[in-house]
Amino acid sequence: MAKYQIIGQNGSHIIDVTGRLEWALLQLAEAGPRGCTPIHNPAPRWSGYVHVLRGQGVDIETITERHRGPFPGNHARYVLHSVILCVEDADAA
Repeated sequence: MAKYQIIGQNGSHIIDVTGRLEWALLQLAEAGPRGCTPIHNPAPRWSGYVHVLRGQGVDIETITERHRGPFPGNHARYVLHSVILCVEDADAA
């Protein structure tokens, strides 16, 4: 489990995340302003990860985009607006 400092427009706080939640948080941070989509960053429950992270105070924007192809429709692009800093990795201690 790792601790991350979340810095956003509502201040700063620490969260503990592990597993897929940590993966999603790091994917969002790495993607920067281009954000992540389930199409380019496949994962089974992006909307669920984003929901939980938002509940922990992480500022994530959802942008709805159209896509074409054999199965046209909509998909979400998730963009991280908080700054995240790794504070501690409990597994390393």
